[in-house]
Amino acid sequence: MEATHTIHIVAGGPKECMPDLFSFRQKGVFWMAVDKGVRYVLEEGIVPDVAIGDFDSISERERLEYEQLIPAFKKYNREKDETDLDLAVTVALQKNPEIIRIFGATGGRIDHLFANISLLTKPFPSNNTRMELIDRQNIVQVKSPGTYTMKKREDMKYVSFIPLSTGVDSLTLTGFKYPLRNRHIPFGSTLCISNELIEEYGTYSFQKGILLIVESSDGLGGQN
Repeated sequence: MEATHTIHIVAGGPKECMPDLFSFRQKGVFWMAVDKGVRYVLEEGIVPDVAIGDFDSISERERLEYEQLIPAFKKYNREKDETDLDLAVTVALQKNPEIIRIFGATGGRIDHLFANISLLTKPFPSNNTRMELIDRQNIVQVKSPGTYTMKKREDMKYVSFIPLSTGVDSLTLTGFKYPLRNRHIPFGSTLCISNELIEEYGTYSFQKGILLIVESSDGLGGQN
Protein backbone atom coordinates (compact mmCIF):
# COMPACT_ATOMS: atom_id res chain seq x y z
CA MET A 1 0.00 0.00 0.00
CA GLU A 2 1.29 3.45 -0.91
CA ALA A 3 2.84 5.35 1.99
CA THR A 4 1.23 8.58 3.17
CA HIS A 5 3.12 11.23 5.12
CA THR A 6 0.24 12.67 7.19
CA ILE A 7 -3.17 11.19 8.03
CA HIS A 8 -5.93 13.05 9.85
CA ILE A 9 -8.76 10.98 11.34
CA VAL A 10 -11.92 12.79 12.42
CA ALA A 11 -14.21 10.83 14.73
CA GLY A 12 -17.72 11.73 15.87
CA GLY A 13 -17.16 12.97 19.41
CA PRO A 14 -18.85 16.14 20.75
CA LYS A 15 -18.15 19.01 18.40
CA GLU A 16 -17.51 21.46 21.25
CA CYS A 17 -14.34 19.49 22.07
CA MET A 18 -13.10 19.58 18.47
CA PRO A 19 -10.20 21.88 17.57
CA ASP A 20 -10.42 24.14 14.54
CA LEU A 21 -9.97 21.63 11.72
CA PHE A 22 -9.37 24.44 9.24
CA SER A 23 -6.03 25.17 10.92
CA PHE A 24 -4.93 21.60 10.14
CA ARG A 25 -5.61 21.85 6.42
CA GLN A 26 -2.38 21.43 4.49
CA LYS A 27 -1.27 20.01 1.18
CA GLY A 28 -0.90 16.26 0.98
CA VAL A 29 -2.98 15.31 4.04
CA PHE A 30 -4.98 12.09 3.73
CA TRP A 31 -8.30 12.69 5.50
CA MET A 32 -10.33 9.89 7.09
CA ALA A 33 -13.78 10.45 8.62
CA VAL A 34 -15.38 8.10 11.13
CA ASP A 35 -19.17 7.88 11.39
CA LYS A 36 -20.52 11.33 12.35
CA GLY A 37 -17.05 12.74 11.78
CA VAL A 38 -17.99 12.83 8.08
CA ARG A 39 -20.43 15.62 8.84
CA TYR A 40 -17.75 17.57 10.75
CA VAL A 41 -15.18 17.53 7.95
CA LEU A 42 -17.70 18.36 5.25
CA GLU A 43 -18.87 21.36 7.29
CA GLU A 44 -15.26 22.61 7.07
CA GLY A 45 -15.23 22.22 3.29
CA ILE A 46 -13.06 19.08 3.43
CA VAL A 47 -14.10 16.00 1.44
CA PRO A 48 -12.46 13.03 3.17
CA ASP A 49 -10.55 10.46 1.16
CA VAL A 50 -12.13 7.64 3.17
CA ALA A 51 -15.23 7.32 5.36
CA ILE A 52 -15.37 4.39 7.79
CA GLY A 53 -17.98 3.17 10.27
CA ASP A 54 -21.38 1.66 10.85
CA PHE A 55 -22.86 5.16 10.48
CA ASP A 56 -25.47 4.65 13.19
CA SER A 57 -25.03 8.29 14.27
CA ILE A 58 -26.26 9.84 11.03
CA SER A 59 -29.53 9.66 9.11
CA GLU A 60 -30.12 7.35 6.16
CA ARG A 61 -30.43 10.40 3.93
CA GLU A 62 -27.03 11.65 5.04
CA ARG A 63 -25.45 8.24 4.51
CA LEU A 64 -26.72 7.98 0.95
CA GLU A 65 -25.52 11.50 0.22
CA TYR A 66 -22.07 10.80 1.66
CA GLU A 67 -21.72 7.55 -0.30
CA GLN A 68 -22.08 9.51 -3.53
CA LEU A 69 -19.64 12.21 -2.45
CA ILE A 70 -16.74 10.36 -0.82
CA PRO A 71 -14.25 8.36 -2.95
CA ALA A 72 -14.03 5.39 -0.56
CA PHE A 73 -17.02 4.72 1.67
CA LYS A 74 -16.56 1.69 3.93
CA LYS A 75 -19.72 0.71 5.81
CA TYR A 76 -19.55 -1.95 8.52
CA ASN A 77 -22.23 -3.80 10.46
CA ARG A 78 -23.16 -2.25 13.78
CA GLU A 79 -22.43 -5.53 15.58
CA LYS A 80 -18.67 -5.98 15.25
CA ASP A 81 -15.62 -6.66 17.40
CA GLU A 82 -13.91 -3.27 16.88
CA THR A 83 -15.04 0.30 17.32
CA ASP A 84 -15.32 2.46 14.22
CA LEU A 85 -12.25 4.45 15.27
CA ASP A 86 -10.26 1.26 15.83
CA LEU A 87 -11.03 0.19 12.25
CA ALA A 88 -9.93 3.60 10.96
CA VAL A 89 -6.64 3.55 12.88
CA THR A 90 -5.88 0.06 11.57
CA VAL A 91 -6.39 1.24 7.99
CA ALA A 92 -4.30 4.35 8.64
CA LEU A 93 -1.37 2.37 10.07
CA GLN A 94 -1.34 0.16 6.96
CA LYS A 95 -0.38 3.27 4.97
CA ASN A 96 2.84 3.62 7.00
CA PRO A 97 2.45 7.36 7.75
CA GLU A 98 4.88 9.57 9.60
CA ILE A 99 2.07 11.06 11.69
CA ILE A 100 -1.56 10.26 12.46
CA ARG A 101 -3.65 12.96 14.13
CA ILE A 102 -6.97 11.91 15.65
CA PHE A 103 -9.72 14.48 16.27
CA GLY A 104 -13.19 14.08 17.76
CA ALA A 105 -12.17 11.23 20.03
CA THR A 106 -12.74 12.91 23.43
CA GLY A 107 -15.75 14.12 25.38
CA GLY A 108 -18.93 12.21 26.10
CA ARG A 109 -18.65 8.63 27.33
CA ILE A 110 -15.63 7.81 29.48
CA ASP A 111 -15.44 4.21 28.23
CA HIS A 112 -15.04 5.56 24.70
CA LEU A 113 -12.33 7.94 25.90
CA PHE A 114 -10.28 5.17 27.52
CA ALA A 115 -10.74 2.94 24.47
CA ASN A 116 -9.60 5.75 22.17
CA ILE A 117 -6.52 6.49 24.27
CA SER A 118 -5.66 2.78 24.23
CA LEU A 119 -5.54 2.93 20.43
CA LEU A 120 -2.39 5.04 20.80
CA THR A 121 -0.61 1.89 22.06
CA LYS A 122 -1.12 0.00 18.80
CA PRO A 123 2.16 -1.25 17.27
CA PHE A 124 3.44 1.18 14.66
CA PRO A 125 4.79 0.00 11.28
CA SER A 126 8.05 1.88 11.90
CA ASN A 127 9.82 3.89 14.57
CA ASN A 128 9.19 7.01 12.51
CA THR A 129 5.42 6.85 12.97
CA ARG A 130 3.83 9.18 15.53
CA MET A 131 0.17 9.21 16.59
CA GLU A 132 -1.57 12.02 18.48
CA LEU A 133 -5.05 12.45 19.89
CA ILE A 134 -6.00 16.14 19.75
CA ASP A 135 -8.88 18.23 21.07
CA ARG A 136 -9.29 21.89 22.06
CA GLN A 137 -7.42 21.43 25.33
CA ASN A 138 -5.10 18.49 24.87
CA ILE A 139 -2.54 16.74 22.73
CA VAL A 140 -2.06 13.12 23.84
CA GLN A 141 0.69 10.68 22.87
CA VAL A 142 1.91 7.30 24.11
CA LYS A 143 5.63 6.51 24.13
CA SER A 144 7.76 3.41 24.60
CA PRO A 145 11.21 3.60 26.25
CA GLY A 146 13.64 6.03 24.68
CA THR A 147 14.76 9.66 24.61
CA TYR A 148 12.49 12.36 23.17
CA THR A 149 12.57 16.10 22.54
CA MET A 150 9.54 18.36 23.12
CA LYS A 151 9.07 21.92 21.89
CA LYS A 152 7.41 24.47 24.15
CA ARG A 153 3.90 25.43 23.02
CA GLU A 154 2.33 28.72 24.06
CA ASP A 155 -1.19 27.30 23.68
CA MET A 156 -0.50 24.19 25.79
CA LYS A 157 1.03 25.31 29.09
CA TYR A 158 1.05 22.03 30.99
CA VAL A 159 2.78 18.71 30.32
CA SER A 160 1.87 15.58 32.27
CA PHE A 161 3.62 12.21 32.26
CA ILE A 162 1.39 9.29 33.29
CA PRO A 163 2.45 5.62 33.45
CA LEU A 164 0.15 3.28 31.54
CA SER A 165 2.11 0.23 32.65
CA THR A 166 2.77 -0.99 36.19
CA GLY A 167 5.46 1.68 36.37
CA VAL A 168 8.00 3.68 34.37
CA ASP A 169 11.69 3.29 35.19
CA SER A 170 14.42 5.94 35.13
CA LEU A 171 12.25 8.85 34.02
CA THR A 172 14.45 11.89 33.41
CA LEU A 173 13.09 15.35 32.59
CA THR A 174 15.27 18.29 31.53
CA GLY A 175 14.18 21.77 30.54
CA PHE A 176 11.08 21.48 32.73
CA LYS A 177 9.99 23.50 35.77
CA TYR A 178 10.11 20.32 37.85
CA PRO A 179 13.08 18.27 36.59
CA LEU A 180 13.61 14.61 37.38
CA ARG A 181 16.59 12.30 37.15
CA ASN A 182 16.30 8.51 36.87
CA ARG A 183 13.08 8.43 38.89
CA HIS A 184 10.80 5.40 39.09
CA ILE A 185 7.15 6.42 38.64
CA PRO A 186 4.66 3.76 39.74
CA PHE A 187 1.25 3.31 38.15
CA GLY A 188 -1.25 5.60 39.89
CA SER A 189 1.33 8.25 40.81
CA THR A 190 0.37 11.90 40.33
CA LEU A 191 3.94 13.16 40.73
CA CYS A 192 4.27 14.17 37.07
CA ILE A 193 0.95 15.93 36.60
CA SER A 194 0.98 19.59 35.41
CA ASN A 195 4.67 20.09 34.75
CA GLU A 196 5.74 22.99 32.52
CA LEU A 197 8.48 23.57 29.97
CA ILE A 198 10.69 26.51 30.96
CA GLU A 199 13.10 26.15 28.03
CA GLU A 200 12.28 26.39 24.32
CA TYR A 201 12.94 22.65 24.12
CA GLY A 202 12.90 19.97 26.78
CA THR A 203 13.81 16.31 26.79
CA TYR A 204 12.35 13.32 28.54
CA SER A 205 13.65 9.78 28.66
CA PHE A 206 12.87 6.50 30.39
CA GLN A 207 14.13 2.93 30.21
CA LYS A 208 11.11 0.73 30.88
CA GLY A 209 7.32 0.93 30.73
CA ILE A 210 4.67 2.73 28.69
CA LEU A 211 4.24 6.47 29.17
CA LEU A 212 1.24 8.67 28.39
CA ILE A 213 2.21 12.27 27.61
CA VAL A 214 -0.48 14.95 27.78
CA GLU A 215 0.12 18.56 26.70
CA SER A 216 -2.84 20.62 27.90
CA SER A 217 -4.32 24.03 28.58
CA ASP A 218 -6.92 25.32 31.01
CA GLY A 219 -10.45 25.87 29.73
CA LEU A 220 -11.71 25.34 26.20
CA GLY A 221 -9.68 28.17 24.72
CA GLY A 222 -6.75 26.05 23.47
CA GLN A 223 -6.40 25.43 19.74
CA ASN A 224 -4.78 22.55 17.84
